[in-house]
Amino acid sequence: MTALTDLGLDVTVPPELSARAPAEARGGARDGVRMLVGRRATGGVEHRRFTDLPEVLRPGDLLVVNNSATLPAALPGRLPDGTPVALHLSSAQPDQRGSHLVELRRVVPGEAAAYYPPGESPARPGLRVALPAGGAAELRRPFTARLWFAELALPTPLLRYLELHGRAIRYGYVDRDWPIESYQTVFATVPGSSEMPSAARPFSPEVVARLAGRGVLVAPVTLHTGVASPEAHEAPYAERFLVPAATARLVGHVRAEGGRVIAVGTTVVRALESAVSPDGTLQETDGWTELVITPERGVRAVDGLLTGWHEPRASHLLMLAAVAGRPLLEVCYREAVRHRYLWHEFGDVNLLLPD
Repeated sequence: MTALTDLGLDVTVPPELSARAPAEARGGARDGVRMLVGRRATGGVEHRRFTDLPEVLRPGDLLVVNNSATLPAALPGRLPDGTPVALHLSSAQPDQRGSHLVELRRVVPGEAAAYYPPGESPARPGLRVALPAGGAAELRRPFTARLWFAELALPTPLLRYLELHGRAIRYGYVDRDWPIESYQTVFATVPGSSEMPSAARPFSPEVVARLAGRGVLVAPVTLHTGVASPEAHEAPYAERFLVPAATARLVGHVRAEGGRVIAVGTTVVRALESAVSPDGTLQETDGWTELVITPERGVRAVDGLLTGWHEPRASHLLMLAAVAGRPLLEVCYREAVRHRYLWHEFGDVNLLLPD
């Protein structure tokens, strides 16, 4: 049992509530997952299906989505002594020194690669990890207890190399490896995420068409996700993002006209809030963000949030509390457990609205 303690939420999440496979493999459809709607103004909740989204939103509302596509960012590797390891690539774009962030994981036959607790990882400066087709990654220096900067030496360009030799990152709650297509959303057009921006996974072309017919607007941002490593519960680190000028203008227009800006995923909240200027307006922005959103900071660019169900990571729950308020968040999580909602990237969703 996992206690949601970072915000003092008196809720436990039974392990059987982890979604172990995509909705389609469970006999449903992508857009057939459940959606719990919480409204901050009243503190009330509604139990819905995701296909109800066009009716729940209002004409003139704006959904901001992440168009980052998921990479097959898990690579098989070997240590100098021949021990197999998994290398998770946390950023497809190098830093200014040309280094990439990587995580080493222990290979467990028939299961997902396992987390090395601090002090047990073989990672050290100068360690060379052999990769397929003559590729290699040489660790340079630690970034966190689990992430390292590494120099990659690959026989082909990185995205092509991952396409040939990588697979989607998965964790122990998922029952087996699923094809990379299972980790893409209908909005995915810009490759770069190590893990799926999963709040948008339930969207289908049919739901998007019905949203348009309802007068709900949709606009993109890009934020390439890093490796979450859910066992570590770390605060987010720097991620590459882009808020296009057209999206920034549309957010300003919608809010000026009394519409609501609903972020689809915590990645979108982070991108939008990182692009807010000192005068409170949203600006076109292209760069890296290290922003951590808390209730004390609050949010200035979004009014609501569509998100999945999160493990007790302070960074995510603090962001959710900044959008929805702690009282509503606690009600939503208690209701989700009581009604057996499913957690993680293949699970159900939570729509947090101001009213």
